[in-house]
Amino acid sequence: MTGEMIFVAIIIILMLIGLSFEVIRADFLIFLALVIFLLSGVISSEQALKGFSNEGMLTVLLLFIVAGAIQKHGIIEMIVYRLLGKAKDARKSMIKVTLPIGFASGFLNNTPIVVALTPIIRDWAVDNGLSPSKFLIPLSYMTILGGTITMIGTSTTLVVHGLLLGNGMDGFSFFTTTVVGVPITIAGIIYLSTVGYKLLPEHLGAKDQISQETKEFLAEAIIEDNFEYQKNTVTELGSSVLDGIYIIEIIRNNSRVYPVAGDTKILTGDHIIFSGSLNTIGKIQKFKGVTIKTGTELTLDDVKNKDSHLVEAVVSHNSSLLNKTLKQANFKARHDAGVIAIHRNNQRIKSRVGDIVLKTGDTLLLLADNAFIENNKYSSDFYVVNDVAPPENLNQDMRKGWIGLIALISMILTVTLGWLSMLEAMLLLVVLLIGFKFITPNEIKKFVQFDVILLIASAFAVGEAMTESGLAQYIASGLTTLATPLGILGVLVITYIVTNIFTEIITNSAAAVLMFPISLEIASVLGIDYMGLIVTVAIAASASFMTPIGYQTNLIVYGPGGYKFTDYVKVGAPLSILTMIIACSIIYTVWY
Repeated sequence: MTGEMIFVAIIIILMLIGLSFEVIRADFLIFLALVIFLLSGVISSEQALKGFSNEGMLTVLLLFIVAGAIQKHGIIEMIVYRLLGKAKDARKSMIKVTLPIGFASGFLNNTPIVVALTPIIRDWAVDNGLSPSKFLIPLSYMTILGGTITMIGTSTTLVVHGLLLGNGMDGFSFFTTTVVGVPITIAGIIYLSTVGYKLLPEHLGAKDQISQETKEFLAEAIIEDNFEYQKNTVTELGSSVLDGIYIIEIIRNNSRVYPVAGDTKILTGDHIIFSGSLNTIGKIQKFKGVTIKTGTELTLDDVKNKDSHLVEAVVSHNSSLLNKTLKQANFKARHDAGVIAIHRNNQRIKSRVGDIVLKTGDTLLLLADNAFIENNKYSSDFYVVNDVAPPENLNQDMRKGWIGLIALISMILTVTLGWLSMLEAMLLLVVLLIGFKFITPNEIKKFVQFDVILLIASAFAVGEAMTESGLAQYIASGLTTLATPLGILGVLVITYIVTNIFTEIITNSAAAVLMFPISLEIASVLGIDYMGLIVTVAIAASASFMTPIGYQTNLIVYGPGGYKFTDYVKVGAPLSILTMIIACSIIYTVWY
């Protein structure tokens, strides 16, 4: 290995470690690697910027807008409600909803589909006496599998398509991956309705668990006449009486003080509703003039009123809240919402809410108003997944939803017939959607996930650095030497396994970009058609089932389903092996 190859390898290893331990946001970390490679001279300015003008990346951006316009008008939710109906048989109900959703994911971006449907399916399951955890992992897995049916179903295939075009090669056709995508989607639904269904846990969601534990951590402090700190503010009492608790609201003279600010004064007769550990509650009880009520009939529903709702939000892997406490993140001031409790790995964290350092996948139970739901519906900080009736001013229009869906199908048809390229078709569709006011320019900012765009664009430069330094060829030679005795099928299997490991520990797009130059070099060394290996990379990078962090949709259902990390391994490992066997067999038969 040359010095430059060693340098590139070290930076990429550090990047992978950073991604695995979530040191900083994934998009910033990969962008940082881009900057290092540029400043060190490994890649040129043109190579560094190549990803930002790539056709695949631009198409992903446009698809976010199209999917957002269709989702906005509620057409997806309406279809799912009609499909679900009343639950008579849990497995049949799961098949009824996941199968059409899986195939729909081939034509719509799967992330907004899962964001929209998670609260609907979870609450439907609870209403019908079923465990949400039996439905939400299948929802995520089926959208992942369905996304491989066409070129636009997932950002991974679009990124790989863009890489092919950027290297002067023929890109994917609209249905290049269909020959693999359809069989693995069908196999997925069969697995999830049989063996997988038995492996799925029967957990309660975070909100349901918290509701059952209310008496343990939700308490009421009554301020008596002899309280010695009369008219002191919340801030002034923070280091003494109120130390170690998180105030949700104050009931005063049959009215509610919410949200509670630092300058709110504590008065005689106040009923302070707060959350805290048992030790904390015991300390407060010792202060003169304070009476604590626990173990009463007080429940979470008692702290809701017509202007506030219980909201469940999952911290995203790109959140600005990561590795900060609520106080450090200035949560209450920024979001005007009170955090009642935090769940992690299916367990409520039994300490002062305000002192908990937030991590990816944490589920926050919030008391918030309608404005929070509207303002954070498409926030990159977290996914709002609680089933809350949308504010009336969203003005969902089913007619526009159907028209938008028909327009998308029409554009796909023009691409299939070769009349327009995918980029041209999506550009035309976005112009029409804006022109006929199906979506406004301000709404576009909410729907486009700019962190994903930055990640994809930056990842292109990392791939360029691997190619330019010769590292891709070096790794390819090693893999080829290892796999050659096993034949072409062995090469496909090893390529699939390495790509799949990458996608489980980093991200699907980054895994595809890292493996793209390696797979091209392998094809060149062996003298075989590159397309089969590229399709292998695209499928393997998409098929993330064994961790909640490998793919966004897995993370979205993590908290609402009350899952543990091990649940993904237990249910996802057999599906990963099944998908690999089917995909590699078909790719070998079709291309080799």
